[in-house]
Amino acid sequence: MDHIMLFDDPRSRGNLLPFTFTRPVADLRIGILKISEKWQHHLQAKQVGHLTQDYLQTKFPALTVPSLYLNGAVCPDEDLLAAIFELKNNESLWHQDTLLATYLEKPEQFQPDHLPNKKKVVFEKDIRLINRNWHIFQSNGGEIQKDFDLLTKRRVSWGTDDPHTHLYNEPHIFIEKGAKIRAAVLNATNGPIYIGKNAQVMEGCLIRGPFALCEGATLSMGAKIRENTTVGPKCKVGGEVSNVVFMGHSNKAHDGYMGNSVVGEWCNFGANTVVSNLKNNHMPVKVWDYTKGGFADTGLQFCGSMIADHVKLGIGTTLNTGTIIGVGANLFGEGFPRKFVSSFAWGGSAGFSTFKLMRFEETAQKAMAFKGMEFDEKERSILQRVFELTRPYRIWDKEF
Repeated sequence: MDHIMLFDDPRSRGNLLPFTFTRPVADLRIGILKISEKWQHHLQAKQVGHLTQDYLQTKFPALTVPSLYLNGAVCPDEDLLAAIFELKNNESLWHQDTLLATYLEKPEQFQPDHLPNKKKVVFEKDIRLINRNWHIFQSNGGEIQKDFDLLTKRRVSWGTDDPHTHLYNEPHIFIEKGAKIRAAVLNATNGPIYIGKNAQVMEGCLIRGPFALCEGATLSMGAKIRENTTVGPKCKVGGEVSNVVFMGHSNKAHDGYMGNSVVGEWCNFGANTVVSNLKNNHMPVKVWDYTKGGFADTGLQFCGSMIADHVKLGIGTTLNTGTIIGVGANLFGEGFPRKFVSSFAWGGSAGFSTFKLMRFEETAQKAMAFKGMEFDEKERSILQRVFELTRPYRIWDKEF
């Protein structure tokens, strides 16, 4: 299939804020790949477009040619792919009340709840729908396994020549070209381990699969990485980490525990940042729900923090169970900040002011340059729009 369009399901997009302030739903990473990359690999698509918020379309453009439209919140599997390959031009594929796929000539024809000229085909098997923030870390282990099978099929691992590195269940460990591993322990007994191209595992790292270290990423010396963790491209991660997804280009290079969390791009965590993932009374965790404008029960006993793009945490920052931090926030100081921190907040437990947009842009530009990327006008316009969209959540009137 040459052309695919990944659309934002409105119900999923709102539930996936603050991550979807800065990206379409299908640009979320879960497992080794982003959702869009999974579909592109499986369908061998030549072009991938996104149907998302207007202010995001400059960076994530739509296609204007006839395309297969796919729900960007759904992760593909063999059963779903088989149903899509059988789908005819005059049909639409549904799972209960969720549109999964259909063919359309133009983006203007797309209305997910109104496709009058399409025969409805019901997909009765289970789907993996990512429509809550915590689904990202909950489903990460399973998606690592699926992506591992997809990326390593009929390929041979480059392996490691380091005699001091120990590999357990080596057939389920895949090491890409250019990766460097020294004096580490990789245990794939309970799930696969994927080490991406030009990634680095420093001395003394302990890793348990399922685990993915994406291209150009680094594990700091002595890192302890537990199951179901993904370290996205060009991230640097250290300390103790359990069931966390780092989307990409973020740093948690020093000691400190983080569990059952999701981290966006361009974040930086100071030394000894600690993220709680379990309440003292073992009760279910509540998190901020943007669609409700209040806190909602996740039903989870283990749930850490959801940290959006461009967040900066000072040394020794402590985050309470179920903390949500919006885009561009800068936290520092002693004590726990509130459990919902608005985008572009500046401060900590003692209170917040607003991070001036000009100063934020200067920081973002430097952070991206540090990773060899440019803070261009597309990035600037998106973040300026997010600054305005999130203004109602900032209840203070001071600016820093």
